[in-house]
Amino acid sequence: MAGTTTNISIRMDTELKTKADALFGELGMNMTTAFNIFVRQSLREGRIPFDISLNLPSEETVAAMLEAERIAKDPSVKGYTDLDELFADLKK
Repeated sequence: MAGTTTNISIRMDTELKTKADALFGELGMNMTTAFNIFVRQSLREGRIPFDISLNLPSEETVAAMLEAERIAKDPSVKGYTDLDELFADLKK
């Protein structure tokens, strides 16, 4: 496999590329090296080397998120900036 190379062109969102370049740089590699690692691992495993899913939240999670949003916007709900005050109210 070594010896000959070929160029490929990939289109990617600019912000995504910037973030990927920064991450891979922190890991001591560039985008080409990272892509080659991905392809080699894919070939080694015979699949995409990580799970791909929609990760959709459950109905219960969606309901909890909507409730949290409602509470956050409700001016009648007391908020806290002091943990001691919060814990004191919880003990009541």
